[in-house]
Amino acid sequence: MPAAVVLRLEGPEPGDVEERTLRPGDLIGRAWSAAWFLDDARISEAHALLSLRGERFLLLALRGRLVVGGRPLERVELLPGAQVALTPDHQLTVLDVWHPDQVLAIEGPDLPATPLPGAAALDPAGYLTHPTDPRAIAWLWPGSGSAPAWRLRLPGGPPRAIGPNDSFEAGTHRFTLSLTPLRSTPATVDRSVAHHGLRLVVRYDTLHLFRAGDAPLVIDGLGARLVGELVAFGVPVPWRQLARELWRDTPGEVLLRKRLDGLLGRLRKVLREGGVRPDLVRTNGQGCLELLLDPEDQVEDQL
Repeated sequence: MPAAVVLRLEGPEPGDVEERTLRPGDLIGRAWSAAWFLDDARISEAHALLSLRGERFLLLALRGRLVVGGRPLERVELLPGAQVALTPDHQLTVLDVWHPDQVLAIEGPDLPATPLPGAAALDPAGYLTHPTDPRAIAWLWPGSGSAPAWRLRLPGGPPRAIGPNDSFEAGTHRFTLSLTPLRSTPATVDRSVAHHGLRLVVRYDTLHLFRAGDAPLVIDGLGARLVGELVAFGVPVPWRQLARELWRDTPGEVLLRKRLDGLLGRLRKVLREGGVRPDLVRTNGQGCLELLLDPEDQVEDQL
């Protein structure tokens, strides 16, 4: 079954309740082309968009507002039971979330099979990077509507369909695509530190972690950037790729690994001393790092 979210919308009139199943790329709004058309002046033409980032379903504010617990947000992770207000009289509730058993992964000469995190690009070294990276040698993104599941564009060429078992050349590298299980390694959570739900506010060089009843824990510099990269990708990231994002001019893998291990040690020490479980940033046993979030955790990406 394809990835989808089941939503219930309670409207302004008594008994005005509707349920819909939406898929990545679907639009909620007042435009007639919206997957969920809402005929109300307080709803924008393009109010919000459903997006799948790795394993996370996000509702992205476009021309409208998303409010959770009285706070306006630019994006909201959709988990069963989550509630999002589109207007004071339009309340969305997440009834169910369906994830596919497998996702598309990309592999290159120096890139282990890595799930695609939604729209992404490849840099000249053959690693995944952000779609806006000016060095990009290829761009990949999920299709929507009647378009194929995934699209590929190389410099100077038009977009084309691409899928499992396909391969292509970009720069001096050859890449292949395959299906990989969505969750390949069971998560082991460190419960030695109390955990009652976190709100992570991610900026470029600053990370704020809010916990109920406690002062925020503020992390600056490379530790914040490491978490920001993991949030941006939304899937496990190979350690080499993550290290190169943080230290672009560092020659040699030995020094890169030494710097990354040192940064991880310092970051986990700060987390533990601040009352946050240190395995918030974890390795998956396959050469990748990821954020390990509980269902009650929230991420506010301000990158």
